[in-house]
Amino acid sequence: QVQLVESGGGLVQAGGSLRLSCVASGRISSIRVMGWYRQVPDKQRELVATIASGSSTTYADSVKGRFTISRDNAKNTVYLQMNRLKPEDTAVYYCNAYVLTTVGITYANYWGQGTQVTVSS
Repeated sequence: QVQLVESGGGLVQAGGSLRLSCVASGRISSIRVMGWYRQVPDKQRELVATIASGSSTTYADSVKGRFTISRDNAKNTVYLQMNRLKPEDTAVYYCNAYVLTTVGITYANYWGQGTQVTVSS
């Protein structure tokens, strides 16, 4: 019912920048929160940043001051600007959205397929 498609991952040198995008589509009535999570092999998926419909944001301590999350509500799109990237930022980055569909009665979480970000030292 809801699809999330990420783009913008890739390979970058330490100190460089990347911008991730995620577009939500489908039977969307409302999106309360959108966010980015990341995961490396053998570790749990961790929160990177979230942004609510009212534009309030949260960030993991490890990315504060380097990453910026933003959102275009009209386009159901969330962005993650990543600056001063470090090798430890290497991970698969997943888009997440907390969505009320046009056929649902409660909000539910949806995930994208993930996009690889690799930062070389």
